[in-house]
Amino acid sequence: MYSWKRTKTRNTFPSFIPKLHDSLLNFAFYMCISRFCYRRLARMPEIEFGMHTVRSHGAKVAKNHKCDWLILLVLVAMDGFLNYIHPFNRYTNTKMLEDLKFPFKEHDTIPMWAVPIFAVILPCTVFLIYYHYRRDVYDLHHAILGILYSVLVTAVITDSIKDAVGRPRPNFFYRCFPDGMEAFLPNGDVNCHGDPKVVKEGYKSFPSGHTSWSFAGLAFLSWYLCGKMKAFDRRGHAAKLCIVLLPLLIAALVGISRIDDYWHHWTDVFTGSIIGSVVASLCYLLFFPFPHDINGWAPHASIKMRENIELQSTSVRIDTV
Repeated sequence: MYSWKRTKTRNTFPSFIPKLHDSLLNFAFYMCISRFCYRRLARMPEIEFGMHTVRSHGAKVAKNHKCDWLILLVLVAMDGFLNYIHPFNRYTNTKMLEDLKFPFKEHDTIPMWAVPIFAVILPCTVFLIYYHYRRDVYDLHHAILGILYSVLVTAVITDSIKDAVGRPRPNFFYRCFPDGMEAFLPNGDVNCHGDPKVVKEGYKSFPSGHTSWSFAGLAFLSWYLCGKMKAFDRRGHAAKLCIVLLPLLIAALVGISRIDDYWHHWTDVFTGSIIGSVVASLCYLLFFPFPHDINGWAPHASIKMRENIELQSTSVRIDTV
């Protein structure tokens, strides 16, 4: 009897029950693996760094972007040409000169040679410090390439507008007439007898090059700090905001110095700040995601590379199991 019941009980189960049981187990296993992968990708900042350094992958990364570096040289040549040619000599009569008689200060508060120091060298120093901490060659390369593009594209746009507009500077009168003796052509336009180089610079007021360059470099740095410090992590730390806005304050003070030196009108400075900020934003977002993104701390290339590594390692685990 016992033997019969045992046999009877075993034979009453449908044949698909064991297969369904195995299928449910496999489905649950793969769901766990998928959830594990998602969590790992969402916590990408916790992945161990130091795998891709300048020594191990620097040459490869630079080679992949050799065309981008060559375009930078083209931009340098274009800006040099724009500074060599003469700007448009805008018609300036006696009435217009009344607003252009501000003192001519030959020495700027912030000379042009100082602008690349805090607009390019200072941000690159921050990039190198972060690289020393994270050892991510993708971040270092794209940050340097991005800020160089930001500054050079801004320079080409600014100098192109300068040459095309030819707006006289606020101190144009004393550039044109150093001795204060006015002279005019038969059509009423000024007949300058000052130093030709000084007069040439006098027609390059709009927009401000100091301001646009400063905002191009320091606004890029502000974006960079915002992403690395996770300023928009919804925790409400105001100290992060102060640090992020500090580069913009420095750029604004540079622009104000150009007004105080009577080298630019306020509209020149305002327009220069807009040009530099827009170009810096575009160049940053070309290489990095928005700072509020879950992976806003790293460049697009680095995120994609680490996602591929995680997916490949996960596939190996699944195949092994």
